[in-house]
Amino acid sequence: MKICGIEGMTHEQVQEEVQRGGRFVVYQYCISIVVMTFKRPSSIYFLRAGEGSIGKGLGFSGLSLLLGWWGIPWGPIYTLQSLWVNFRGGRDVTREILSSPAAGAGQAIPQAQRA
Repeated sequence: MKICGIEGMTHEQVQEEVQRGGRFVVYQYCISIVVMTFKRPSSIYFLRAGEGSIGKGLGFSGLSLLLGWWGIPWGPIYTLQSLWVNFRGGRDVTREILSSPAAGAGQAIPQAQRA
């Protein structure tokens, strides 16, 4: 999974930003095809300290509103769940990212995953 928003940042810069209140978040979206419904996570987004989190999730919420509710019975349920997660600012995955082996090796993330 790629991380958006850390382009050009060193591991130390990411750590400093997290200490000031930056965080890594994942949004959720839902797509339905009549009898099949898919609930998926977005890429990981790095939000700097003071940066709003709801705005980045609006696209995923809009996608869910347009294409998520069509599937019966899970479409409406997953769509509402996705909207709930996104309008609460996404799911905070900072702890998982910072405790990953790549972060412990002095990297924010592996080079191949950078956006």
